[in-house]
Amino acid sequence: MAVSARGLYFVVTLFLGSFFGSIFMLGPVLPLMFLSPAWYRWITDRIVATWLTLPVSLLELVFGVKVVITGDGFVPGERSVIIMNHRTRLDWMFLWCCLLRYSYLRLEKICLKAALKSVPGFGWAMQVACFVFIQRRWTEDKKHMENMLDYFCDIREPLQLLLFPEGTDLTENTRQKSDAFAAQNNLPKFEYVLHPRTTGFTFIVDRLRKGDNLDAVHDITVAYPKNIPQTERHLILGLFPREIHFHVRRYPVTMLPSSSSDLESWCRDRWAEKEARLHDFYSAQPRGFDRDGIARVPPCKTELRVALIKAASLLYWSSFIALCLTGLWLWPPFRLYFLVMVGVYVAQQKLIGGLELLELSCHRYWKSMAAGVGEKEKMK
Repeated sequence: MAVSARGLYFVVTLFLGSFFGSIFMLGPVLPLMFLSPAWYRWITDRIVATWLTLPVSLLELVFGVKVVITGDGFVPGERSVIIMNHRTRLDWMFLWCCLLRYSYLRLEKICLKAALKSVPGFGWAMQVACFVFIQRRWTEDKKHMENMLDYFCDIREPLQLLLFPEGTDLTENTRQKSDAFAAQNNLPKFEYVLHPRTTGFTFIVDRLRKGDNLDAVHDITVAYPKNIPQTERHLILGLFPREIHFHVRRYPVTMLPSSSSDLESWCRDRWAEKEARLHDFYSAQPRGFDRDGIARVPPCKTELRVALIKAASLLYWSSFIALCLTGLWLWPPFRLYFLVMVGVYVAQQKLIGGLELLELSCHRYWKSMAAGVGEKEKMK
């Protein structure tokens, strides 16, 4: 199949936006990390959120993707863990269409593969955004996740952490592995979801509860009624989803089981519900989670406001990319700054392992300094 001009435009625009945004929008803010990690986090979250509106505007305004959201909705600004089935490798990006309407994009962090942090542009921005990168080896991931979650609890910045308990997207190969796991553990075979891995989920919920930084768990089921873009390659080929359906179930933290074992069972029960819900979705005509196609909780933004945000995002980022390309072509100081920042991103990746790790180190330093000052005050 031939590469689509539409798909190429989408991917190139997102790449250039993240690449130039990392250098010219996030780059000047990096020194603030050494002075106040909390203020650095507050500012960079809002800068990154402006880019997160770009995929939404491209998908909906340029390519006409329809988004349908049903269920409980969100309480705007609340702190939560978002768990979602991983139907395609692109679910995390499509979710921004939902969060733009029902929450604030600046709150979202994603738990994702560590290899992605090395991708120029996208990976640099995700490092600055302080996403939680994992190696998929629990002995290594547990301590890192503990440090990250404690940091978010310390700075008291609201957090909505997206987690895919299945660990990978649904394909024929991963379904076979899930079926083998089900057979070994006397569990039912699933057709529309994979059996979840509950260790990370229970650890995250317990850690955030202990840090008094969790209001609810949002259980989101995503489905694609007409075509399913499984990978980034499908987007390059121009195979965009015609519709994306999200069904939201909100569980206040007071409703969650207190023990880790009960929380694991709770998570598995949610996935059994997803299997039944998705079976009904794909069996029905027309396909949908709610036949009325409505949400029980209204979004925090009107569709007019969402339309204005999408239009402003498309205009801003198109102009920003054009200005960056013009500056690189015409202005030598602009090129020098560009090369210096590319060097900074590449060097810190090799020396430190990621800007989010440097941010944690800065936080620990200032926290120890504050503790030392406190001890001296007590001794007076």
